[in-house]
Amino acid sequence: MGKPKKRTSPRRTGTRRSHLVLKLARKVNAKSPVKAFTTRKESGKSIAKAAKQ
Repeated sequence: MGKPKKRTSPRRTGTRRSHLVLKLARKVNAKSPVKAFTTRKESGKSIAKAAKQ
């Protein structure tokens, strides 16, 4: 997934690239059968690891 460019204005929480990417990834996950990575908790990596042990 391509990353949106950072805003040229001073950085605030909402304008950071990571927040924009997260927002896009969640939109994709809502509609697409192919899931995009959001966060470790949401994407289930840590959950799957805990279930394995």
